[in-house]
Amino acid sequence: MEHDHSQRLQEQVLAAYKLGKPLAIQGGNSKAWYGNEPQGEILSIAEHHGIINYEPTELVITARAGTRLSVIETLLAEHNQCLAFEPPHFGETATLGGTIACNFSGPARPYLGSARDFVLGCQILNGKGEILNFGGQVMKNVAGYDVSRLMAGALGTLGALLTISLHVLPKPEAELTLVKNVDAAGAIQQANAHARLPLPISASAYVDGLTYIRLSGTEGSVKQAAAYLGGEPLANGELFWHKLREQQLRFFQTDQNLWRLSLPADTPVLDLAGTTLYDWGGAQRWLLSDSEATPIRDAVSQAGGHTTLFRAQPSIRRHNAAFQPLSEAMLRYHRQLKQAFDPKGIFNPNRLYAGL
Repeated sequence: MEHDHSQRLQEQVLAAYKLGKPLAIQGGNSKAWYGNEPQGEILSIAEHHGIINYEPTELVITARAGTRLSVIETLLAEHNQCLAFEPPHFGETATLGGTIACNFSGPARPYLGSARDFVLGCQILNGKGEILNFGGQVMKNVAGYDVSRLMAGALGTLGALLTISLHVLPKPEAELTLVKNVDAAGAIQQANAHARLPLPISASAYVDGLTYIRLSGTEGSVKQAAAYLGGEPLANGELFWHKLREQQLRFFQTDQNLWRLSLPADTPVLDLAGTTLYDWGGAQRWLLSDSEATPIRDAVSQAGGHTTLFRAQPSIRRHNAAFQPLSEAMLRYHRQLKQAFDPKGIFNPNRLYAGL
């Protein structure tokens, strides 16, 4: 049956390649709003699902791209393991393929790594309808590492993910979230100072005038770090990080345009119109603002970062690209990659950048 699914996908891509017809790759459709407007006939990966291989002792899982994240996380939890990059779901239908294609990571990202860092290998359909394999299913196999990780964040523009192998980690023995009353500037300074110390910090955020620090590790290390850091323990801290990850906190409950600012973690508070939530110890900042795109993007660029128009009103989305425009040199590099993997440009055209 699964062979039938992959064969049907391959046949659809071959037909599209022959006609030069655009295809919009879709899994659970939980992230259709992310990036620029999808274009083309739907290439549905949703039925191409299932766990192919899981070796708890090897800390590796391989699954088809249409497999729901909830299925994978439930299976891992049964063995006291997890996806360490804490991918946000943004909906019950979230799939593994969509998560990797978006390179979405949660609060643990700066401390344990991004989705891309945990990709061991993958199988894809390229724009000519060829099935290609990259990487492997064990930590020791590094062949093709860079190519398989290249698919993370490509938003399907280089190929349709069919299967993915991921490195997983054991769940921590203990976790504790501390809350401290400090201003935004102090929160950034403290987060960067803490990052230079051997502390078991797995998340750090600043929301509504309060700093939240999550400690994860052994009982002893968490207890010792908590005594050093100070602050008040947060009851049900797991729920707070879940709501932050899934953008369910009150901060996100608005129709204002939501910008994702990616910056060096030690960047001071920027003078931007709007309200800011700080995550990843200051490296990821969420800005709610009605300001025009240009001043936001200019200020972030000058600080050494880049911006994403994460969610926006349709009128704003129509006149502003989701992702910060590339330099001519970087755009040329992206075009070369696109040509190599998808020569007729049939996969998710313009979804990532105009002209790709």
